[in-house]
Amino acid sequence: MEERLQKLISSCGLASRRTAEEWISSGRVTVNGEKAHLGDRADLDRDQVLVDGKRLRPGGARTYLMLNKPRGYVSTLSDEQGRKTVADLVSGCGARVWPIGRLDLDSEGLLLLTDNGEITHRLLHPSHEVEKEYLVWVTGNVEKALPILSGPMVLDGEKLAPAQVRRGRTSGGVSQMSVVIHQGKNRQVRRMCAQAGLNVLRLKRIREGALHLDRTLAPGTWRRLTEQEVLLLTGEETTDN
Repeated sequence: MEERLQKLISSCGLASRRTAEEWISSGRVTVNGEKAHLGDRADLDRDQVLVDGKRLRPGGARTYLMLNKPRGYVSTLSDEQGRKTVADLVSGCGARVWPIGRLDLDSEGLLLLTDNGEITHRLLHPSHEVEKEYLVWVTGNVEKALPILSGPMVLDGEKLAPAQVRRGRTSGGVSQMSVVIHQGKNRQVRRMCAQAGLNVLRLKRIREGALHLDRTLAPGTWRRLTEQEVLLLTGEETTDN
């Protein structure tokens, strides 16, 4: 089926549609040996589409995984201290993938992994302001802490962007909160809570950008992202305009 080139490139996971349009405009894309132009369409089952001389194939060669990271694993490919890594959990995926960002040893929940460097940069670079939502279970004076957490805070001498904080249920002296940030400083949510006088008992990431943790994923298990989820990851709509 014919589709616009920028959508084909995005669907194969090489870049967002906006970036693909820049590639097309700069002459990096050809169709059947001819330089492509914005507005061109192609069918990957029929046409030869090259990006920087490399053939674009249906489905692409990129890998995108959603992992429900359990506590007790570090978000690295190897660990000099011999601790368990998330690479151990996804070793059967058939590709060399790396985590997009990190969850510390004692944190759990949504962790995305890929072998696509451009998507990694997009999600991690502060200029894109990709939201990350966490559920946090804490003890301490939550009423006093809420205005501190949602107000101006400073870590490592840098002013943080205001967080979105919402209080949940309290049971047995333990309160649950939702905390949404778009920066990614080391152990940021834990350190914010400490500054506000709260003790974090449990921290779980449930959303990154438009992607939510799949509730059917048991801790320590993973699945591949769907095509629609890959498009959400690039910040693109799933319809062709």
